[in-house]
Amino acid sequence: MATKLQSATRRGARVRRQIKAVSNGRPRLSVFRSANNIYAQIIDDVAGHTLAAASTLDKDLRAGIKTGGDTAAAQAVGKLVAERAKQAGVTKVVFDRGTYIYHGRVKALAEAAREGGLDF
Repeated sequence: MATKLQSATRRGARVRRQIKAVSNGRPRLSVFRSANNIYAQIIDDVAGHTLAAASTLDKDLRAGIKTGGDTAAAQAVGKLVAERAKQAGVTKVVFDRGTYIYHGRVKALAEAAREGGLDF
């Protein structure tokens, strides 16, 4: 029987494999969430570079949010990463939820990034 870590690793690999199959060279918007913070990166897998990133640890966001572990913080990170992506010239991405279900903070970040102008 697989442990939780093995299951999560397998699930993450499965999600990334599916994303790479449909990405058509678009960068991916990768999300990582911890208990206290949430992070988002736009990664160009072909070149192996991070094009834009945002998190609740950014000084721009720290003053405007109450805590880094709620949906309001995730929405702020989504808007900020969309803004930084536009500055980098990226408008179309593919969403990489990693091992997390599309619910709660992950969903709030994705919807805020869409409102900010990212297309996925």
